[in-house]
Amino acid sequence: MIDHDSRIPTATTAPRSVVALVDSTTHVERELVGSWLAEGGINQEFGTEAPVTQIDLDPTAIATRLVDRHDDPLVVPVRVLWLPPERDGVRRTTFTDLITLSNPRKPNRLMQRRLIGKAPDRHLVLTGQPARLSELRANNPGAAGAAEAFARAIVRAGIVALERAERAVIGDRYKVPRLVAEEILDSPEFLRRLDDIAAHTGTSPREMHRRAEKALRELVAAQSRLVSDLFTQAMRPVHASTWKVDDDPVGFERLRSLNRRYPLVFLPSHRSYVDAFVLGDVLARNDFPPNHVIGGANLGFWPMGPIARRTGTVFIRRSFGDDEVYKAVVEEYFAYLLAKRFNLEWYFEGGRTRTGKLRPPRYGLLNYLAAALRSGRVDDVMLVPVSITYERLNEIGAIADEQTGGKKQPEGLAWLARYVRNQQHSAGRVYVRFGEPLSARERLTAHGDPLVEPADPGPTVSNPAAAKADPEPETSNSTPATSNPAVAVSELAPAMSASAAGGNGVVPESESVVEEQERRAVQRLAFDVAVGINAVTPITVNALTTLVLLGVHERALTRDELRAAIAPVLGYIEYRDLPRGELDTLRDDHGLAVVLEQLAIAKVVTVYRGGLEPVYSIGAGAHLEAAFYRNSAVHWFVNRAILELAVLTAVEAPEGDQLRVGWEAAYRLRDLLKFEFFFPERAEFTSELTAEMLHVDPQWHRRTAAGTVGTEILAQLAGSGFMMAHRVLRSFFDAQLVVAERLAAHDPATAVDRKAIIDECLNVGRQMLLQQRLQSPESVSSELFGSALKLADNHGLLTPDPADPAELAARRTRFAGELRAIGGRITRAATLDPSNRLETL
Repeated sequence: MIDHDSRIPTATTAPRSVVALVDSTTHVERELVGSWLAEGGINQEFGTEAPVTQIDLDPTAIATRLVDRHDDPLVVPVRVLWLPPERDGVRRTTFTDLITLSNPRKPNRLMQRRLIGKAPDRHLVLTGQPARLSELRANNPGAAGAAEAFARAIVRAGIVALERAERAVIGDRYKVPRLVAEEILDSPEFLRRLDDIAAHTGTSPREMHRRAEKALRELVAAQSRLVSDLFTQAMRPVHASTWKVDDDPVGFERLRSLNRRYPLVFLPSHRSYVDAFVLGDVLARNDFPPNHVIGGANLGFWPMGPIARRTGTVFIRRSFGDDEVYKAVVEEYFAYLLAKRFNLEWYFEGGRTRTGKLRPPRYGLLNYLAAALRSGRVDDVMLVPVSITYERLNEIGAIADEQTGGKKQPEGLAWLARYVRNQQHSAGRVYVRFGEPLSARERLTAHGDPLVEPADPGPTVSNPAAAKADPEPETSNSTPATSNPAVAVSELAPAMSASAAGGNGVVPESESVVEEQERRAVQRLAFDVAVGINAVTPITVNALTTLVLLGVHERALTRDELRAAIAPVLGYIEYRDLPRGELDTLRDDHGLAVVLEQLAIAKVVTVYRGGLEPVYSIGAGAHLEAAFYRNSAVHWFVNRAILELAVLTAVEAPEGDQLRVGWEAAYRLRDLLKFEFFFPERAEFTSELTAEMLHVDPQWHRRTAAGTVGTEILAQLAGSGFMMAHRVLRSFFDAQLVVAERLAAHDPATAVDRKAIIDECLNVGRQMLLQQRLQSPESVSSELFGSALKLADNHGLLTPDPADPAELAARRTRFAGELRAIGGRITRAATLDPSNRLETL
């Protein structure tokens, strides 16, 4: 019940009396505890001969019989722990146990009596960490003056101590928070905030408290060990028969060490509804503290919603507008979870990716995290980038349909049944990788957030795995909560402005300056997370195979031809030591054949077998699905593709000006792609691009000493065995071209309706594809058109200009012309690629 690892009380003198706080629900449990006490159980365990008083772990009994005592007894929480039967060395509730109509972890009175005689190994008397009454008063200075408040604080501390003792027996995967709403509603700071809202809105404090309690009951995840056990068994087959999970045991050990000091926030990539199932199962298999999964209410439908809440999912309303009470409750609950070191998980892209690569992040929940740091509620939080990468996904067809204008199917029972049915086909491996943990405080400060250092910052977190473990706070549930995530998050709560909490020690010139600093710092923190996810995302066999096939225009390849096209890219991957899956499979004819056949079964690849040997190509209408696989790894090749286009631009310039033109082109391409990829600062980008060039041509510096870029550089690029620009960038620039041309045709004096212009782009894009003005169907995508509109807006091409419409129209026309020129260079890069030259294959 105090902040110590030892089971021995801290007092230097032996206690003169002991109080056993008994947490029991039946006469059987009271008898077991009573017999244990009579046999000297507490005295033996804690090395004392003091008399023992037995009191129920109940606020009324404690207020009456304990809080006013003038001596200083040793207070020990006690309960009976019931265990499921052991099966294969594991004690876990199964559906078989439900036949008895009793929860093995909470058997009824008759079952308890039966178990005492027939299965004595199914129970034990458990004690929590003890504390002197004086220490409890010192730990609760605000409650010690009021008997009822102090009694409730003792109850909470006793329950937390017993929960910790239970976890020493049953494992970390069963960490369950208790009395969360009660503790928040007892918080003096929270009550003061409710009083302020009541005074501001003219509402009675009683009504304000009622509304806050209702919102808390709606929000707080009511976790259950029984439901977690059963849900794991029910849902594991959904993905266990579909994928072979390849996780990161080294990463787990690093995180386990880090979690002893800091709360962890897992921020995974989001490619499938099954993401949370996979990550939750990986955590459970490694006996790692599970997460509270924070998600949108669209997946709270029956029966998934009630089950999910009992396995740790926190459903936040999609919108709560001016509801100050709900906002206060969300902020308080979020800060509470972080302060008590519960591990969290959310999908910061805001929804599943529609293209296969990371989406731009949402900042709402990161704002709450930053607010908790600024307010001093928590010293630091470690953010864990998580990459979840599938070799194949059975839901890609629906994702592709949404990109071309199809409607997203609403979640419900029928949707769930179809989803589970679709997962019953083998889909290879799923890779779960953990990126380098990021100190939220350290990164926010580095990005200009006006945070102050905590009073005791502890060891540096630049190497967070080396941080020394310290004892867990005892005032309430401080360990991570259990959560076997029941459902992935398809939409996060909308961007929510966290209040600018006080206590940051900064006196700004104006509040708006501080708010802007905070906003930018959170955005850059999200950027860091995205980079961390990309840095550990492996290149899968399907990603590499589709990358190569999508770059071969309207041609089918034999396996020998395909293997020859893959080989130089494999060499490039190995040279850079990029993370990868089972890519050696593609070197072997049999292994490559298996990969292609699996893609054919998934209807991504078409196989023609009527000739001398099978030939393979991307299936008609399957380009979006193929691009989804390719895009999971496309970020690894973006710099190479930009380099190729920069060189092609440079050789068009007059001799002597080519080097400057080439670099300007590279920077411009980086700017045009900034809503699609996560680029580093300009200096680092320059270094990365230089490294790419030196890989292609080790004599690059010598060749360009005169400031020229000759045609020999193009020969070097083609001679490397592959070109990337057409494979990696064509779809993005083609989508931008469609948007740019539609804007150029739009009246510059009238506002642009974003939804209407995306619909127009989908229709016109299909026409341009039929006319072969676009080279690939994956360019016709609502997701890509949406990013292209953001780019156009960033360049000031959306806002109408009634004062000078001709100038806006001219800028739109120039933008479209620039993109057509880039498209021409991409086509030239494709002609230089060896896989597009028949004579080389």
